[in-house]
Amino acid sequence: MSWNTLSDKQPYIVKLLTNSIRKERLAHAYLFKGNKGTGKKQVAIQLTKAYFCRAREASEPCDDCSDCKRIDSGNHPDVHVVAPDGQSIKIEQIRKLQKEFSYLGLESKSKAYIIEHADKMTTQAANSLLKFLEEPGQKTIAFLLTENPHQMLDTIRSRCQILTFAPQSQSELSYTLQETGYSKQLAQTAVALTNDQKEAEELLNDEWFVQARKNVLKLGEELHERPHRVLLALNEYWHPHFKEKQQVGIGLDLLLLWFKDVFLTQLEEEQSIVFNDCQNILSVQALHSSQSRVQQQMMQVLEAKRRLNANMNLQLLMEQLVLRLQEG
Repeated sequence: MSWNTLSDKQPYIVKLLTNSIRKERLAHAYLFKGNKGTGKKQVAIQLTKAYFCRAREASEPCDDCSDCKRIDSGNHPDVHVVAPDGQSIKIEQIRKLQKEFSYLGLESKSKAYIIEHADKMTTQAANSLLKFLEEPGQKTIAFLLTENPHQMLDTIRSRCQILTFAPQSQSELSYTLQETGYSKQLAQTAVALTNDQKEAEELLNDEWFVQARKNVLKLGEELHERPHRVLLALNEYWHPHFKEKQQVGIGLDLLLLWFKDVFLTQLEEEQSIVFNDCQNILSVQALHSSQSRVQQQMMQVLEAKRRLNANMNLQLLMEQLVLRLQEG
C-alpha cells in the first residue's frame, strides 16, 4: 500500500496527512469517520508506518524496514489495535491499552493505537479513553475509526482532529462487492440504492431483496407486454412480497431504476444502466415509448414515493400507480 494508491480513493485526506507528515505537524489523536469500505483503517496503518519508519522519504514509509513489516503484519510491539469484543469495546480493553502505554516503548519512544468501531465503546470505556486522550504521551498517536460519529461522546470528538472520508463511487463499490463474491447484477442494483457498503451488503444478504428485484423486473415487463393483467400481477406477487411501508419504498426505488434504464437506453447510454441483464427487454420498451412518456412514468413513481411517506394505504397506492403508469 502507498499514499498514491490511497489517494485514488481519498485524495483530500491523503494530501492533508502527507503535508502534516512532511511538516511534522501530526495531531496526537485523529477521528476518521466514514462509511465501511472507504479506507479508514488502511490510511491509519499507512500513517502509523510513516510515523515509525526510520527510512521514510518525505511522507512515504519504506515498506521494507522491520517497523514497516511488523506494522503490516500486526506484530509491532508498540502499535496496538482495539476492536469490539462481541458487541462492544469494554472498559477492560481500554484499561489494558492504558497499561501497555505506561511501559516504555520496546523499539522506540513512539507508540500508536487504533480503535476500530470506536462508537461501540461502552460508557465506562469511553470515559476511560477520554482521560487517556486528555493526557497523551509526547510520542503517542491515536486513531479512532467510526461509521457513526454521532454515537460518540462530544468530549472525545473535541479532542481529536476529525477527518471525513468520502464515500466510494458506485463503480468502486460495485467492484468491491463483486470481489467479495456477489454477482454483478445484484451488486449494481444494491449500489444504485445506497453508497454505504454495509447497507449494500445487508441488502445483498437478504433473500427478500433478491426476490424483490425479480418481482420488479417482472412488473416492468408486464406493464409493457401484458398491461391487461397488471392488477392481477399486483395481487399475485407484489402485495404478498412488499407487505410493509419500507419494503414498498424499496420496490418503488427499484421500479424507478427500471424506467430510468429505459430512458438511458433511449439516449443510447446503455453503459450506465443498472439492470444490464435485461437489455433486450429494455431495448424493446425504449423503442416503443417516447422519451416524454418515460419521463412522465418516472414522475409518477416519484409521486407514489411522496404519497407513501404520507402514509397512504399500500395496496391502493400501488393500484393507482400502475394505472397511471399505463396511461403514461
